[in-house]
Amino acid sequence: MSFFKKLKESIASKTETVTKQFKDGLEKSRKGFVEKVTELVTRRKKIDEEFFEELEEILIGADVGVNTVMTLIDDLRSEVKKRRIEDAAELQPILSEKLTELLRGDEDNAMKLNPNGISVILFVGVNGVGKTTTIGKLAHHYKQQGKKVLLAAGDTFRAGAIEQLEVWGERVGVDVVKQHPGSDPAAVMFDAVQAAKQRGVDILLCDTAGRLQNKSNLMEELNKIYRVIQREIPDAPHEVLMVLDATTGQNALSQAKLFGEKSGVTGLVLTKLDGTAKGGIVIAIRQELSLPVKFVGLGEKMEDLQRFDSEQFVHGLFAGLIQEEDSAAGAGE
Repeated sequence: MSFFKKLKESIASKTETVTKQFKDGLEKSRKGFVEKVTELVTRRKKIDEEFFEELEEILIGADVGVNTVMTLIDDLRSEVKKRRIEDAAELQPILSEKLTELLRGDEDNAMKLNPNGISVILFVGVNGVGKTTTIGKLAHHYKQQGKKVLLAAGDTFRAGAIEQLEVWGERVGVDVVKQHPGSDPAAVMFDAVQAAKQRGVDILLCDTAGRLQNKSNLMEELNKIYRVIQREIPDAPHEVLMVLDATTGQNALSQAKLFGEKSGVTGLVLTKLDGTAKGGIVIAIRQELSLPVKFVGLGEKMEDLQRFDSEQFVHGLFAGLIQEEDSAAGAGE
């Protein structure tokens, strides 16, 4: 069996196991990115300089990121020379494998939870990225696993943030520790940790402000929260997740660079992937930041917040493509 046939069969078998969430959630990106690649492959047939230039444009248009695209195109050129590929269609499964490699990375993206007590997970990120919704969905995720979950309404400055978290608490069936709007977020965290200890909580999910309406510095406010939590639970917070809106593309990458350097972020959550055709931003973020993507938002429903899986992601992008090609080839015979 040829190298290409083996590679195609391997990808086809993986695309069959892609979950409905990844397949449905990446539909816009699949149409925007994969259909353009397929059209290019079908139209050009032959691999030449113009083919690579067009492929480069498609990848940059999908927000994969210029630096990453240049590296990827160089890798593909090397494969073309090494394997003496002439037919553009043979490059498609190789592109799929290369994208998976770019996403996989070295680090483990499993959540670092406390095995002997309360796990404290802090959420950071600018307003409007879906932070509160993510907290609600993650509360549902852990409750489904039989964990006892508590929420802390630490975003005391944004109008409606406390009420929004309370609505999620009611939906999921978990309690929310809160104070009045405008109160000290660190005081809310102190109350939440005390409540978590008294109630035998497994997971404490803490919302924080994305912007402050007073003159104090946001990073100073976060450091104060860290100090209060660590005084009560020395190895906490166990995770600091930065929530990013995938629909903002390169802007999300800039936010992650600015925020992530200063706030001790341990992992990323990318929301609203189902609402963008630029799902390539996941690849750009993964390449340009040494931070793992821990969860992705693939829809409105509670179960649509999914643990990130590089193979599920790439094969969700390419789902149906290999099978379509094969059936088209069969029809032409």
